[in-house]
Amino acid sequence: MTRLKLPIGIQTFREIREDGYYYVDKTEHIRNLIEGAKHYFLSRPRRFGKSLLLDTIKEMFEGNERLFQGLAIHKHWDWSVTFPVVKLDFGRGDFTTPGYLHQTVMRQLEQAGRAFGIDCGDEQFSAERLAHLLEALHAKCGQRAVVLVDEYDKPILDALQSSEVAIENRNYLRGLYGTLKSSDADIKFCLLTGVSKFSKVSLFSGVNHLFDLTLNPRYSTICGYTEADLDTVFGAEMAGLDRARVRDWYNGYCWRGDDCVYNPFDILLLLENREFSPWWFETGTPTFLVDLLTSRRVPSLALDSLIAGDSLLSKFDVDDIEVEALLFQTGYLTIAAEEDHGGARFYRLGYPNREVRQGLNEHLLAWMVKNQSGRESNRARLMPLLLAEDFQGLETLVSAFYASIPSEWLSNNTIANYEGCYASIFYSYFAAAGLDITIEDSSIKGRADMCVHVGGNVLLFEFKVVEQAGIGSAMAQLREKGYADKYASADGKVYLVGVEFSSEARSVVGFEVAEA
Repeated sequence: MTRLKLPIGIQTFREIREDGYYYVDKTEHIRNLIEGAKHYFLSRPRRFGKSLLLDTIKEMFEGNERLFQGLAIHKHWDWSVTFPVVKLDFGRGDFTTPGYLHQTVMRQLEQAGRAFGIDCGDEQFSAERLAHLLEALHAKCGQRAVVLVDEYDKPILDALQSSEVAIENRNYLRGLYGTLKSSDADIKFCLLTGVSKFSKVSLFSGVNHLFDLTLNPRYSTICGYTEADLDTVFGAEMAGLDRARVRDWYNGYCWRGDDCVYNPFDILLLLENREFSPWWFETGTPTFLVDLLTSRRVPSLALDSLIAGDSLLSKFDVDDIEVEALLFQTGYLTIAAEEDHGGARFYRLGYPNREVRQGLNEHLLAWMVKNQSGRESNRARLMPLLLAEDFQGLETLVSAFYASIPSEWLSNNTIANYEGCYASIFYSYFAAAGLDITIEDSSIKGRADMCVHVGGNVLLFEFKVVEQAGIGSAMAQLREKGYADKYASADGKVYLVGVEFSSEARSVVGFEVAEA
């Protein structure tokens, strides 16, 4: 198999095809789009290949046939017909500055017109200039225009911490995107992509004709790499890598299709560096997300088992951001299961993979435990103690977890209740250490709070606050509910671990371990 170059950070289709880079063929998806509806919207997390997708579509409509030799679309496209393309790119710029958005839109529209020898006129408003440009392109080229918008939402997201500017940018874009409907007669094809999915009321009230691809199973793999892609396209590069470990670290992003996908950025960096690391996670610090989770008092223990419906996953606006929508749209949670409740569709959300679970909990832990040296020391000690089955040492370490929590944090009861507070610290330490964790592990008799697989053994945890449940209640529940029964055939040992906290003493007051 011929070795090619890895397209790390390259979003230009022409460069990939001309300069000998690997390319995962998405043109069959593009063909289906063009043969289907006309106006589309797609939401995917950052670094998932949205910009490359748009650039590929641009080259197709511009008729650059030689770039598509050997690809799925090549024999199914009339290369003799070309279309004018208007592309708006909000991938760079300082959108926190009032007025900057208008300047960049007007500049990009002027450049698009100039490429076809069209004077955009003296319109002072971007909506009018866009409408004029589309009409003029249609008249001059004899073909309707293709409109592509990359990172349509970035001018709003960048300004979220300055709500006044964010609202101003949102209202501006609402007027601009509204033109896409009124100019329908001059448009051949339209696709808007971004990270978030703003509600139709807030941003797309005038563009309610967009076909949303985000949760359409047919297009679940339109961005990202599938397991088959790793075997076929990157087969020569995958030799020597533990595929089970690759899946554990990086696979798991699901948008209701049959296949989950990998983030391309992760796979390319893995193949380049030949080591497992949170490549994608480190490209963006989720400060805003951590602030929102803590201000809303969402326990980290709950993040791996959230449930949301269709409407909740798209409930996103400047002044009305739902945690579930933000976590899902930004890629920190994905669809783990789909449930039908009397005709209503609900999704169980969970972490897509080890990278995200470990990385996000490191950030949450840093917020909860300010003492960095103590925090890192505790985290480093956890795995060796579990592998050695040193439960006395584990009890001492668990007590150290909570000794590192600032007293004022507990006094403010930042997380909804003490059980949630203590359990969140506990969970985040385990998750940040890279352990294999299942939340609310189900059995026929109920759910254990946390299940940990380590060194071939299974540890089932139950958390209780003694002022609410009494001493000994955690272990009693583990035994009475028979949570360990489902692991009776496990090769390793199964341990029950009851952990009890006191809201008065603000410490661990009970720690009991028994082999099931």
